[in-house]
Amino acid sequence: MHTDICDRLGIEFPIFAFSHCRDVVAAVTKAGGFGVLGAVTFTPEQLAAELDWIDSQVGDKPYGVDIVIPQNDAGQEDTDPEVLRQKLIDKIPQEHFDFAKKILHDHGVPELPQGEFHAGLMPRSTSTTARLHAEEALKHPNVKAIANALGAPPADLADQIHEAGRLIIGMCGSVQHAQRHAAGGVDVIVAQGGEGGGHTGYIGSVVLWPQVVEAVAPIPVLAAGGIGNGTQIAAALAMGAQGAWIGTLWLSTEESEMTDVQRAALVAADSSDAIITRSTTGKRNRLLRSAWTEAWEEEGAPDPLPLPLQDLVAGEAVTRLHRYPNYAPEVHITPAGQVAGQIKQIKRAPEVVLELVEQYLDATERLNSLNDRLNS
Repeated sequence: MHTDICDRLGIEFPIFAFSHCRDVVAAVTKAGGFGVLGAVTFTPEQLAAELDWIDSQVGDKPYGVDIVIPQNDAGQEDTDPEVLRQKLIDKIPQEHFDFAKKILHDHGVPELPQGEFHAGLMPRSTSTTARLHAEEALKHPNVKAIANALGAPPADLADQIHEAGRLIIGMCGSVQHAQRHAAGGVDVIVAQGGEGGGHTGYIGSVVLWPQVVEAVAPIPVLAAGGIGNGTQIAAALAMGAQGAWIGTLWLSTEESEMTDVQRAALVAADSSDAIITRSTTGKRNRLLRSAWTEAWEEEGAPDPLPLPLQDLVAGEAVTRLHRYPNYAPEVHITPAGQVAGQIKQIKRAPEVVLELVEQYLDATERLNSLNDRLNS
């Protein structure tokens, strides 16, 4: 299991682990993969501390950072996240905050201590915070790639990243997206099928992967969406991908930031439980079905607001449910792709990496045996 992208980044396996948890990023990186830390949940100061910690754990091994910024970014007038936060909150109808609070109140989830700051209400998905995230990431030599969940970053930021000698990774959900990212200077493209967790598109992975590979060649493509074992990695590489971008699988590991309630939900979930909802960010987002997602689908519920406003509406719920998960396990907010149906137990991240490699080798051996029979 070794492709050109491994040589380009200096990694052993083309296994890319997207996670908001530094422990997962460090563990996968040390095991020979390429951890990618999702920065969107952190303030710039928190991100600096997270990256310092990862650096202390991985030695000289490379890893990446994921930001969220649109290519057509006109810039934000407010460079102070707190000022921007208040301006955004002022745009949100009170009924949306009231509805989110009512869901938690009806299920007995405690309030946060009065006056406690919670990062869930920071303006996370804006160009202001994304640029600060990128600036911090580029201070760390081990960060060899900046991934943007929205594809190619603005031209000035792309130039800044390339001038620092780092790669740009762009996410896409269609061939058209991939082609725009390629034209925007993206070095590696992640083609995510609609099965994937988090923000996702409409096209299935088996259809999307080979189309994107052909459309953007020779730019390397990583396959994402519906990858939970090494057999699926083998299928992705057979279709021309140079590696696998995996998210949901790491949520079920011991190192992840998930609560025990969320891990239990992942293990218990069927693939059909990973539904599309706009209840947390305002964009198409795949989460496990829960009392939270169902409440936003009920008659009379307010329509979710666009990103980043709905992100602010849901921020308090995310924070409170992480702090007090056992009060209402039925109302968890758990991002997950349809591959959740394959997760049957909680494991350590390095063990998962080893299993992925072993499963990949088993799959390729089966294919080789078929070729041997054909040629005999």
